[in-house]
Amino acid sequence: MMSSLAAILREQHADFIRVYGARMRTVHHRAIAHILACHTPQCGEIHSHCKDCQQDTVHYCSCGDRFCPACQHNANSDWLARQQQKLLPVNYYLVTFTVPRQLRLFIWHHQTWAYPALFECAVATLQSFFTRDKKLQGHAGLTAVLHTHARNLDYHPHVHLIVPAGSLNKRRNLWREKSSNYLFKADNLAEVFRAKFIHALTQAGYRLPYQSPKKWNADCECVGSGNSALTYLARYLYRGVISEDNILSYQHGRVTFRYKNSTTKQYQRITEPAVDFLWRVLQHVLPKGFRRTRDYGFLHGNARRTLLRIQLLLKVRLSPPPGRQLSKKCCPHCHGQLHIIWLKHRWQATIDTQTAHVKRTN
Repeated sequence: MMSSLAAILREQHADFIRVYGARMRTVHHRAIAHILACHTPQCGEIHSHCKDCQQDTVHYCSCGDRFCPACQHNANSDWLARQQQKLLPVNYYLVTFTVPRQLRLFIWHHQTWAYPALFECAVATLQSFFTRDKKLQGHAGLTAVLHTHARNLDYHPHVHLIVPAGSLNKRRNLWREKSSNYLFKADNLAEVFRAKFIHALTQAGYRLPYQSPKKWNADCECVGSGNSALTYLARYLYRGVISEDNILSYQHGRVTFRYKNSTTKQYQRITEPAVDFLWRVLQHVLPKGFRRTRDYGFLHGNARRTLLRIQLLLKVRLSPPPGRQLSKKCCPHCHGQLHIIWLKHRWQATIDTQTAHVKRTN
C-alpha cells in the first residue's frame, strides 16, 4: 500500500530527529513543519456552501512549500509552458556538469557558496566555448537547473543546462547556428569546468579536498527540439525529489520505494528503515531563497526583446500559451458547484531548531 511522506513523518518524527537531528538545519525543520501541516487546519480553511443541497463543506489549504510533494501542482507545468514559449527551431543540447564524489561532502557543508558557484562555473564554461567556436562566435542562451540527487536519491549535486545551438550577433543582426548533432566535446567541457571551479574555490579561501581526481565528468547530448529535456527537468523543480506514487509501502517501520535505473531504464526498489528514507529525501531541501532554475543570455527574462528579434529572424510562429485550468471543488454530497463563504487565513510558524517543535504565533 502506498503511503504519503507526511504520514511517514508523523509516525517517525521523533525517531528521525533523534537519529538525524545533528545534521539538520533550520530549512529542514521548516520543511518538515510545512509538510506535517499541509492540508490540515493549521494551514487554513476554506468554507464553502452548495446552493443545490444546502450543505456546507470545509477544505483545508495546502502549505505551498516548494519541497512538499502534495503541493505546487501547477508550478511545474507553468514553468514548462513558459520555457516552451522560448523554444527555437534549432537543435538543442542537454549539457551536464557534475563534481567528483570527493567534493560532495564539502558542497553539502557549504551549500550557500557552492550551489551558486556551480551555476556560475557551468555557465561561464559554455559561454567561453560559444565565443571561441568558429560557427557560433557569440553568446549562448541557456536554461540551467540544479539537481542535488541521483535517481536513487543519494546526494549527487550536478547542473543541467539546456542549450539551443545558436547565437545572435547583435551588431550585424545575424543568427549563427550549428546544424549537426555535435556541439562540443564533453571531455573539453569537463576540463574547463574543473579549472573554473577550482579557481573559484581558491578565490573564496577554500581548498580542494584530498585525493580529488584530475579528471571530472561532463556530458553533452543532442536532445532534438529540446521539449523532451525541458519536460524531464520540470519534474523535480517544485514538488520535492520524489513522487509519492513511487513510495510503494510503509510497514513495520520500513519504507520501500522505487526509482528508474538510468542505464537499464528499469524500475528498481530499495527497502530501508523509515528514518533513513526520510533523510534520503529531506537532505535535498535547498537553502532558503535559493532558485533551482535560472535563465541566461537571450533566454533571460530581461532579454525578451532580443529573444523576439531571434524569433522574427527564424520566422517562429508561437501558439498562445495555454491558460491555467482552475480546478473547481464539487460538493461531496450532490456534486454541485460550491461557493466560497469565507476563508480562515493560514497560520504562521516559528521553529525551535533544538526541539523541532512548531509553535503558533499571535
